[in-house]
Amino acid sequence: MKIDEQKTFTKPPQSYWMASTPLTTYPTLGEDLKVDVAIIGGGITGISCAYMLNKEGVTTAIIEADRILNGTTGHTTAKITSQHGLIYSKIKNQMSDELARQYAEANESAIRLIENIANDLQIKCDYIPQSAYIYTLQNEYINKISDEAMVASSLGIKSTFLEETPLPFPVKAAVRFDNQAQFHPLQFLLPLANDYINKGGKIFEQSRVVDIEEEGSYIIITKQGKKVTAEKLIIASHYPCYNKPGLYFTRIYPERSYVVAIKARENYPGGMYIAAEESGHSLRNQMSDNGELILVGGEQHKTGQGEDTSKNYEALIDFSNQTFTVEDIPYRWSTQDCMTLDGLPFVGHFTSNTPNMYIATGYGKWGMTNSIASATILKDLIITGKSPWQDVYNPSRLTISASAKNFVVQNINVADQLIKGKLSSLPEHVELKTGEGEIIESNSQRAGAYKDEQGKLHVVDTTCTHMGCELNWNSAEKSWDCPCHGSRFSTDGDIIEGPAVKPLDFHKDVNTIEKLIKEPY
Repeated sequence: MKIDEQKTFTKPPQSYWMASTPLTTYPTLGEDLKVDVAIIGGGITGISCAYMLNKEGVTTAIIEADRILNGTTGHTTAKITSQHGLIYSKIKNQMSDELARQYAEANESAIRLIENIANDLQIKCDYIPQSAYIYTLQNEYINKISDEAMVASSLGIKSTFLEETPLPFPVKAAVRFDNQAQFHPLQFLLPLANDYINKGGKIFEQSRVVDIEEEGSYIIITKQGKKVTAEKLIIASHYPCYNKPGLYFTRIYPERSYVVAIKARENYPGGMYIAAEESGHSLRNQMSDNGELILVGGEQHKTGQGEDTSKNYEALIDFSNQTFTVEDIPYRWSTQDCMTLDGLPFVGHFTSNTPNMYIATGYGKWGMTNSIASATILKDLIITGKSPWQDVYNPSRLTISASAKNFVVQNINVADQLIKGKLSSLPEHVELKTGEGEIIESNSQRAGAYKDEQGKLHVVDTTCTHMGCELNWNSAEKSWDCPCHGSRFSTDGDIIEGPAVKPLDFHKDVNTIEKLIKEPY
């Protein structure tokens, strides 16, 4: 397969995890319901927490805007590891030994819990023990990696400093964590959801939450106007769909990253890898019905702020060709992750003044173990009122003040994107090829135009319905993305990812827009 052919994408992106498992068909919420705990979000956190609470005799319901596991969980690289970049030396130096110990214990425990659940329920999910490596190609990271190995060892993680790895290229240094694992996330979670349902749990799909009222209990209102009343509420919707208290939109920001699943002539050397450098790459393998796949990931950028997102896939293909003899690329996909200001998740009480509302978000691309740890923390807080790991994950933690500079930087970026979108000049006439989208101006109003494969024009108002930022075109995923808070919309204006809860408006003057689009030569 020639390199140029590899970069000619004839099919839309598709996650291997979703392609190899059936689509779920849980019902839409059709009548009002009352439960002990309502959980907004049907990803790995929501399903795992519902499963745990159900075992404690708590009545729960999962309310999902789309189909369960179709969001970030269905687009992960699925590394079950406590190795989250150079995190432990950072927590120790900026916070404390105790908080570093909590984080290590929470994530190491999550690895064992996934294995135990899979064994207990006899779930076949390609669970394979693996070692996890952080490597560097730069001298400046050698001491940082050495420090990480020492700190991790002091926290009870089996870690080793190395000067070489099994990878087919030389590295300057690496740290290896043993007793880690990888799996097929949907093959694990779909049976877990079924077990939850079979034991009395409730899952409602395509039931987007549009409002939350508090009248003693919480009243969760879906777009269909149906209500779930609950004494306690967990928001596990990735980016919080509710921001009245907490102001989470000022404290987290979304990033997109990309994966290509390649078939190579060489056998994969084993292990899971990620570069210490911010622009580095991630690798692991996965056996499929058609042989071994090698998942190559990276190329992250803030959502809605990539100039040409197709270039991110091309960069991963270039790296893959430098590392392996690529014979085919059957799958590619991207995902969106919430990043916090200090690099640690927000899990616990939504605010210090909401004792019955909880949140889990901000996993920073390490959602497999953090989600299971979060589910355990939330279950413990609801059942016993405390968790041994609650301080390091606490959304109201005092140590977050150390991130004040990052708070300013991130929110200046949001303000800059908002102003830039409103003031940027736009062409009044554009050429629009099949499969392309462009933003144009009509009567001083922005419009997003997309021409589908049949030549039909789809025109939307490109003002985000969340907080009014102007959207940008995502060429790789064929979507309109918000550069401020990460909401994403289809070419017809439907919500792909929140925090927006309302779709885009159709542009009022489609006939005028059609006249502004020139046929390409």
